[in-house]
Amino acid sequence: MNGHGALAAEDAAGETVAAVALAQTISADEIALYDRQIRLWGVQAQERIRSANILLVSLRALGAEIAKNLILNGIGSLTIVDSEPTTEDDLGAQYFLREGDRAVAASPRLQELNPRVAVRVDPTDIRTRDQNFYHPYDIVIACDHDFDTLSIINAACRIAQRPFYAAAIHGFYGFIFADLISHDYIITRERSNVVTTVRPETPTRSVLAVSTKKENGKNIEMVTKREIYSPLLLANTSPLPPEYLKTARKRRTVTPLLPCLRALWDFQRTYSRLPTHVHADIATFTTLATHKNAELQLEKLPSEFLRSFLQNLGSEIVPVAAFVGGRLAEDVINVLGKREQPLQNFAFFDGDGFVGQIYALHPIFPETDGNANGESDGIGGTVSVMVL
Repeated sequence: MNGHGALAAEDAAGETVAAVALAQTISADEIALYDRQIRLWGVQAQERIRSANILLVSLRALGAEIAKNLILNGIGSLTIVDSEPTTEDDLGAQYFLREGDRAVAASPRLQELNPRVAVRVDPTDIRTRDQNFYHPYDIVIACDHDFDTLSIINAACRIAQRPFYAAAIHGFYGFIFADLISHDYIITRERSNVVTTVRPETPTRSVLAVSTKKENGKNIEMVTKREIYSPLLLANTSPLPPEYLKTARKRRTVTPLLPCLRALWDFQRTYSRLPTHVHADIATFTTLATHKNAELQLEKLPSEFLRSFLQNLGSEIVPVAAFVGGRLAEDVINVLGKREQPLQNFAFFDGDGFVGQIYALHPIFPETDGNANGESDGIGGTVSVMVL
């Protein structure tokens, strides 16, 4: 270990031997097929992707895009849980479906995308499953469900210690939520003049280790980091990160999609359905959204956005599904490969303005006792994070 806490340089020959050993488990035609990916993130990451078992809950337009991207990237298996019949709206929003149950009808065409990936169908109600159901899977993704169902799946995944994603689209709008519980990954980069030290970087991110090596005459450092996460139940009631509350200018940059989504989930929990266009529903939803907006300490909710959000509820737009589904699948591949910083922890997409924003929403509390374990987050205070 050197003077600034970095580990000794790794043995390049040893790395090569390990990579060759892993490559021997991948056939020559697979190496040719996934050549571009292997060049991007290496054979070890591709091997982790190749052996991954993914569970996807719901196969509407968004789920179909996620399935397509994961299958083309060469995961080990994809199990699709969907007990719903195909509707006319489904047929107009994706190109894998035919008549019949959604998952059963789409699976043959999904399988054709990559015969090396095992595509399985489970046409049961996900709400009947307990935590033991999730153990065989490396990552669980749930799409287009209400808040209570997503929370139940998230809780079961936490008990089973399995990473969880939630996502949905409503017309021009969409979101992704990630709860990876605790995730370690490695950032490989050219070493700069600024020394990388082992320390907390933010309330949710820490540098665990730093190692260096020579590569093509350059000094390369491999930084191992850890992200910690909060479950959806806590993230949904968490405040904005402190830097957004410092000035009115920063508060104005926060998407109104956040309070509207929280209001939608509250509405669904009360009425077990989406708001309709009748006056009573519009009034109730407007009150909920205004209340959520005030909780977040934001300025007045724009009436134009509120109207547009209500008009888009329940609809599926293929380009929005493609964008949100592609972004989620990309994050899943990064998490499996352990090579890039993952999503932390809410991503929102406003297709009307073509704006995407990410917020780390956690129950964060100021430290008041001068705890030596506290670490400044660089935004004016020392904080701690409660993660269940």
